[in-house]
Amino acid sequence: MSARPSNLDPKIADRLKRTEDGLIAAIAQQYDTGEVLMLGWMDDEALHRTLTTGRATYWSRSRQEYWVKGETSGHQQWIKSVALDCDKDVVLMKVDQVGAACHTGDRTCFDEDVLQAVVGERPTE
Repeated sequence: MSARPSNLDPKIADRLKRTEDGLIAAIAQQYDTGEVLMLGWMDDEALHRTLTTGRATYWSRSRQEYWVKGETSGHQQWIKSVALDCDKDVVLMKVDQVGAACHTGDRTCFDEDVLQAVVGERPTE
């Protein structure tokens, strides 16, 4: 369980597999395009707040506090759906992103440092 108090439904909390510090990874994806925007971290209470407010809420590992995406920047994430992965250790949030998702001001956290990789091809039969 999370070390911080939480109002998360026990039926959900009991299913989560957390890191040693009580967190689960949370991926934000643009709901209509499929664009992967960012990865953040949630504890039970951040997930509760996300599920009950319609706004993406994260736990800041560096500041040790909750933050609602866009509360200060205006770059909000409005929840469209939330799902757990098959291992129950990652949350996928489909969101409507307003403005930049990345703290650097970029639309996504994954467009700045693209690595060179061999493009794989599916074998033909």
